[in-house]
Amino acid sequence: MAEPARAADPAAADEEAQGGAATPPVVVKKYANRRLYNTEASSYVTLDHLAQMVKEGREFVVYDAKTGEDITRQVLTQIIVEEESKGSNLLPISFLRQLISFYGDSLQGLVPRYLEHSMAAFARQQEQMRRAMQQTMEGFFPFSMEEVGKQNMAMMERAFSLFAPFYRPPGATAHAPPTPDEQAQLAALKAELEQLRAQLAAVAKVKD
Repeated sequence: MAEPARAADPAAADEEAQGGAATPPVVVKKYANRRLYNTEASSYVTLDHLAQMVKEGREFVVYDAKTGEDITRQVLTQIIVEEESKGSNLLPISFLRQLISFYGDSLQGLVPRYLEHSMAAFARQQEQMRRAMQQTMEGFFPFSMEEVGKQNMAMMERAFSLFAPFYRPPGATAHAPPTPDEQAQLAALKAELEQLRAQLAAVAKVKD
């Protein structure tokens, strides 16, 4: 059965107008047994595979293998339902309630375009947001976890070098008590350990 003509993608049209070769979307067919067949890869795929394609920016369309109907919207909605059921709660309950309330409303026709433009604007800004957040975090914590680990190892080495003179294996002769200089080094080491503990606690709190 010949596949129905697909509506032109505005983004693809713009790309072609600028002289770029648009990559055609992957055609996926859904059979009566609910299996999804990727015609490009000549293999069956799952909703997880399609979700990964979306994250990678690869366009695809899904057709009912029997009727040829474009069911891309339904499949994408299925992917969202699957992700939400896994605990990846991206859609707030209040948003879902508001969205449902617009079905059958006089403003229903405006909602898709509004959401589309809003998400497109957010997508354009997300990389800038990531860079800004990274710079902000580096401003608060100008060290990486690798650097923290190196600091920790360095202090452990200093601790062993300081405490080693006071360790006596069985049968060994007694060592002289620590000198004022060694006591000062131990006090400085203790202060460094307390500072590192506070930094690690702050990092853990931010990650949570």
